[in-house]
Amino acid sequence: MKAIVLFGSPGSGKGTQAKLLTQCLKVPHISTGDMLRERVRGAELGNAVAETMQSGALVSDELVNAMVEERLARPDTADGFILDGYPRTLAQADRLIRWLDERGVREVVVHLAVDYNVIIARLMGRRQCPRCGTLYNLASQPPHKAGFCDLDGARLVIREDDSEPVIRERLDSYERQTRPVWEHLRAVGRRVIELDASAGTPEVVFQEICQAIEVVQPAPPEK
Repeated sequence: MKAIVLFGSPGSGKGTQAKLLTQCLKVPHISTGDMLRERVRGAELGNAVAETMQSGALVSDELVNAMVEERLARPDTADGFILDGYPRTLAQADRLIRWLDERGVREVVVHLAVDYNVIIARLMGRRQCPRCGTLYNLASQPPHKAGFCDLDGARLVIREDDSEPVIRERLDSYERQTRPVWEHLRAVGRRVIELDASAGTPEVVFQEICQAIEVVQPAPPEK
């Protein structure tokens, strides 16, 4: 089973790398952020959770654990999966470790390290199409026509969780609660690799991830 846990602060490129890895490994990309946003749009979680997400704070462990485990139980994860945005707290990490160990799954944890100022610049320049969801960045991946989506011509918007106050709160939340998680995973003997994702293009970072994963994969059993 190809189980990869992607770590990195908001703006580190986790989502982009998850999509590239999905295409390469042919396993599903499971993003807790995407799942929560989808359920908020569907009014499944209620206004309280929507307000929590928009403020940059974390949704409760109980809700996120249940949502992730329900997703991991689906048939398409039989050959593996890529987790993006989970676990984000120590309680979630311990729950995931138990889930993996009970099923004999040995994951690889990949941490994408990015300079704080680089992250601020990335997120402040991010724009999204409200129709198709395509993401752009004014600095690194601007649309052909300023302010409008290349695919359907819709006017681009700033996501509510990409405003400057929310960005800083998201980064503070990451430092307080999520950064200790991958340090904890390393301390308890999980396989953790760390890569500098500040300067390289997404394609370069992707190749570095692939090389690192290849190095830490266990050798096949002797016959």
